[in-house]
Amino acid sequence: MMLAYMDRAAAGAATERDALELTVVAADAAECAAARDFGGLVSARPAAVVRPASADDVASAIRAAARTTHLTVAARGNGHSVAGQAMSDGGLVLDMRAGAASRRLQMKLVSSGGGAAFADVPGGALWEEVLHWAVSNHGLAPASWTDYLRLTVGGTLSNGGVSGQSFRYGPQVSNVAELEVVTGEGECRVCSPSAHADLFFAVLGGLGQFGVITRARIPLSPAPQTVKWARVVYASFAEYAADAEWLVTRPAESAFDYVEGFAFVRSDDPVNGWPSVPIPAGARFDPSLLPAGEPGPLLYCLEVALYQHQHKQPDDVDERMGEMMRRLKYVRGLEYAADVGYVEFLSRVNRVEEEARRSGSWAAPHPWLNLFVSARDIADFDRAVLKGMLADGVDGPMLIYPMLKSKWDPNTSVALPEGEVFYLVALLRFCPGGGGAAVEELVAQNGAIVDACRSSGYDYKTYFPHYRTEADWVRHFGAKWARFVDRKARYDPLAILAPGQKIFARTPSSSRTDRS
Repeated sequence: MMLAYMDRAAAGAATERDALELTVVAADAAECAAARDFGGLVSARPAAVVRPASADDVASAIRAAARTTHLTVAARGNGHSVAGQAMSDGGLVLDMRAGAASRRLQMKLVSSGGGAAFADVPGGALWEEVLHWAVSNHGLAPASWTDYLRLTVGGTLSNGGVSGQSFRYGPQVSNVAELEVVTGEGECRVCSPSAHADLFFAVLGGLGQFGVITRARIPLSPAPQTVKWARVVYASFAEYAADAEWLVTRPAESAFDYVEGFAFVRSDDPVNGWPSVPIPAGARFDPSLLPAGEPGPLLYCLEVALYQHQHKQPDDVDERMGEMMRRLKYVRGLEYAADVGYVEFLSRVNRVEEEARRSGSWAAPHPWLNLFVSARDIADFDRAVLKGMLADGVDGPMLIYPMLKSKWDPNTSVALPEGEVFYLVALLRFCPGGGGAAVEELVAQNGAIVDACRSSGYDYKTYFPHYRTEADWVRHFGAKWARFVDRKARYDPLAILAPGQKIFARTPSSSRTDRS
C-alpha cells in the first residue's frame, strides 16, 4: 500500500514528500521474513519493509531515515546472510528482490565500441536469473560465479563473490564494469573505475556500508557448451595442497576453468563421509583403495572442471584434461568424472538445496564460518583445526581450496590475507533438529576456531565477517581501517546503512560527527 513515510515510520520528522510502498511488519517478529535470515541465529524486527521499484525509491527511503534521529536502513536480497548482516532492528529493510521482480528484472545487453558485451542487471536479481537470461537469450555468460546461484547480485558484490573460478577469472568484485549506487546521503550515482572511482571500489566488498547497489554492469563472454567435471581423492593433505596450488598457478592457456576442494571424514557417514564424493550419482567409493600408511581422520577431494566451447574440438579438451590429471598425486582408482551442460554444472548446488528442503535442514540454523587462510599457514590449520577440532565433520561441507590475491583489486574494501596464495575455508554447518544449546555450542566452536587462528599468528581474514567490537573490526581491516572509516564519513556520515554489521553506530542528523 502507498503510505506517506511520515505517517508510519518517521513520526515527528519533517514533512516527507516522497510516498513509498511500505509493508508494515506483523507484531510477531517470527512471522516477518525480514526479521530472519538463512543463518537462523539472530532476529531483529524492522519498523517497516520497503519494496522499492527504482533507485529513486531507495534514495527516498534513505533520505527519510536521515530526517530522524535513529532510523537505519538495511538492503536485503534473498536473505542468505548468516548473522543478521542484512537486518535493521527498529529501522527500514529494503526488499531488493521485490524491486527486481516488479521491474521484471529489466536485464539488458550493452555493447561497447570495442565489441565487448555487458549485462545491466538490477542489484536484486539472482545470479541464477542472470545465468539463464544471458545464456538463453544471448549465448553469453559472466566469467565468475558463486557456488550457490540463488544469491543477489548486489549481495555478493557487497562481500566478494567467490567460487572455483576465482583463481583464474577473479572474484565477482573483480568482474564488474559499472555500478549504480545510492549512498547513505540518499544520492544516486553511477560509478566505475573511471567515474567516481573511490565510491565504486568502496562499495565492492564494502559490506553495505557505503551504498546500496541498485544496478550492476557485468562483463559477458561466450558461454561454454559443456563442462568436463572431475573429482579425485587424496589421503595426504600435503599432496592435496601441493596439487591444488600447482593447478591455480598455471598459465591460463594450460589451466582448468574451475578448481575447488573439500575435506571429508574417513567413514561411510552419508553427510560427512565418502558418500559425498562420487559423481555422477550412483558411482561407488571403494575405501579399500586408500593407502594404509595414511590413517588420519580426514580425506580430501579435489574438484576440477574444464569448459568445452563450441569452437574447440572435443579431442583437444580431452587431451588437455588428461595431461593435467596425469600429473596429480591423487589415490588412483578414486577418480570420478562426468560431462555435463554448462548451466547444469553451475546449478549443481540446487540439488543440495532441494534435498535439504525435503529433509527440513534448509530451514534449520546454519552457524557457518568462512575464512581466508594464507597458504603459509594452511597445513597447520589443517592439523590443528580440521583434524583436531573438526575430525568428526561439521554435518555439512568443509570446503578448502586456494585462490590468488593478485586477482583481487586492492582498491576494493575486501580484507584479504597478506600471502599471494590463500585458501577459502568454508565450514557450512547444517543443524537439523538442533536446539538452542546445540547451536550455541557450534557458534562457540566457530569463535574458538577464530581465536585459534589469532593466537597461532595465522595470516587469515574472516569472509562474511561479523564482529561485535570496534577492536575486532580494526584488527580485521588492519592497515585498511583508516580508509574504511574515511569512506564511511564520505558516503554515509550518519551511519544509516547496514546496521546489522555492527561496525558503526547511528549518528543523529543534528550532530554529524565523523567516527575515527
